[in-house]
Amino acid sequence: MFIQLDDIAVHAEVSGPASGAPVLLLHSLGTNLHMWDPQAEALARRHRVIRMDMRGHGLTEATPGPYTMDRLVEDALALLHALGIGAAHVGGVSIGGHIALRMAAEAPERVLSVMACDTALEFGGPANWQGRMDAVAAGGMAAVAEATLGRWVVDRSLASSRGLKRMLLATDPAGWLGCAAALRDLAPREWRIHCPTTVIVGDRDESTPLAAAQAIHAAIPGSKLVVIAEAGHIPNLEREEAMTRAVLAHMKLATALPETAAEAGMAVRRRVLGDAHVDRSEAGLTALDLPFRDFILEGVWGRVWTRPGLSHRDRSLLCLGVLAAIGHHDEFRLHVRATRNTGVTPEEIGEVLLQVAAYAGVPTANTALKLAKDTLKEMEG
Repeated sequence: MFIQLDDIAVHAEVSGPASGAPVLLLHSLGTNLHMWDPQAEALARRHRVIRMDMRGHGLTEATPGPYTMDRLVEDALALLHALGIGAAHVGGVSIGGHIALRMAAEAPERVLSVMACDTALEFGGPANWQGRMDAVAAGGMAAVAEATLGRWVVDRSLASSRGLKRMLLATDPAGWLGCAAALRDLAPREWRIHCPTTVIVGDRDESTPLAAAQAIHAAIPGSKLVVIAEAGHIPNLEREEAMTRAVLAHMKLATALPETAAEAGMAVRRRVLGDAHVDRSEAGLTALDLPFRDFILEGVWGRVWTRPGLSHRDRSLLCLGVLAAIGHHDEFRLHVRATRNTGVTPEEIGEVLLQVAAYAGVPTANTALKLAKDTLKEMEG
């Protein structure tokens, strides 16, 4: 599919069940979404898998460079928004892995977990990039193809390795240069990432070696480090089975429900309503309302919202419609605020309230519409 995102038409593919946990996969510099083919196929058996060709790569349009890392992060978040996905698990290789880390640091409410593969917190600055960029500007992708392939794979003779080279040669030099500039111009920053994170690296990766993966692992509390034997910078195809095992193991851990319904309910409640609201609510608990809180935590959040049949976004839409129709205005405003986390758009709220007007009455919907407008305005401030 092609989706207009701000200034470019982005090429993306979506596979797997619509009710599955969303997983966004981001490719490396000089490749395209197909470098994730084996892992996407395995993930799509249970999860909703989203892949995109990065700006200037594959079939996505290339705009004049240089690009910034902030721009590339915005592209990924904009794709999720366009698909109606409030939050996703995000995996990426090389520059894609760095984008995933940035997303988790800058928009934590949009990222459920991270798979940072063969990437780094910084990429060496101009000294590491300007020579390659000058070569591509003068001679196109062929000028760096052989040296790049040598870093990407251990065995160049494999069909998958030759396929990666074809991806590189087919990349628009303008897109490669734009993204390379984003890596060249990275500035040091603090990293505050608290979602489940797995750092994956090939033991023979020369571009972002084990030390770079260890630095990410050390910077993210509770993260897991996985080293793939006899793998270069792009293990997805050359070490397909090991990479797929690592990705599936991460997703099994990241999507596992807590042992009790109360723990599962609290996790979903925080994900939907946000930590700030839940913390305020928990701080105000008394002996009077504690049993009621336990009831809704286990019975509603822990046993209804955790069911796989509907996404959190779908349940959010249903809550808005039901609460508006029966006139529970405080709860309605709460769930309007929750759309920041569930991915429901203001336009979709409007559609729900039209449905309410048709089946529950115009005055009822009119009141809810005013409440929604006021709440959305507060959220903007």
